[in-house]
Amino acid sequence: MPSKFVQLRRQVTDRFFTGLAAGLSVVVIGALVAIFAYLVLRGAGSLNWAFFTQIQKPVGESGGGMANGIVGSIMILVIASCMGVPLGIGAGVYLAEFGRGRLGRLVRFTADVLNGVPSIVIGMVAWGLVVVRQKHFSAFAGGVALAIMMIPTVTRATEEMLLLVPQSVREAAFGLGIPQWRTTLSITLPSARAGILTGVMLAFARIAGETAPLLFTAFGNQFWNLSPGQPIAAMPLQIYTYALSPYDEWHRQAWAGALVLVLLIVGTTTLVRFVFLRRMLGGAR
Repeated sequence: MPSKFVQLRRQVTDRFFTGLAAGLSVVVIGALVAIFAYLVLRGAGSLNWAFFTQIQKPVGESGGGMANGIVGSIMILVIASCMGVPLGIGAGVYLAEFGRGRLGRLVRFTADVLNGVPSIVIGMVAWGLVVVRQKHFSAFAGGVALAIMMIPTVTRATEEMLLLVPQSVREAAFGLGIPQWRTTLSITLPSARAGILTGVMLAFARIAGETAPLLFTAFGNQFWNLSPGQPIAAMPLQIYTYALSPYDEWHRQAWAGALVLVLLIVGTTTLVRFVFLRRMLGGAR
């Protein structure tokens, strides 16, 4: 009798928490769908060919678009990713494979602290490190600010994913006479690449919509600029400027820009995961 009661209690508990987890998942997905639906409702009407091919018009003129902001955001994100991803993955590898001493604890603590630092503070730091020395704003300075934000997320994700790789895999490689650096590059990292990629995409999604760091670094630009050494337009900056303006036309442009920014983040994340999944399936064959 007691065993039946225990079994029934376990079944009830299991179903309760399973239902709770499913309900919370529905709430999260519902919030995402609601945000996206609202953006489509407010911004889809302002999307046209001019929005993607023209720059902003002067106040009082209708039309125009955010072509320079779209290109500027892509440039800044590429610069940030080229700096932040290698440094983050390298730091994560160090923490997982060698970071058991005092230096490892210091790096881990620094990454955790950076994860909680407000983005505007990071923007001010990048302003002092880059803008003040260059004596002008630039896309490169914006990339540095976003890379600083990207590194701790990639670092901690890489470390956690590498720690999930069984130690027996490393020991088998050592038993075959493979040095540790080769084991890490050829065995450990490929085994954890799916989780590392998820961490990179999480960091990318976090920085793609940041505005505060770019106010101190990229500054914004009303015209075309393809030089990383000059002030450059960015979609978050333009959305921020348009949203604060008193003009209805700019408000519509801001909603359209927010929709495009979300689509850019979702599209990039989906494309990278799709290409990565195809490579994994191709390698498995």
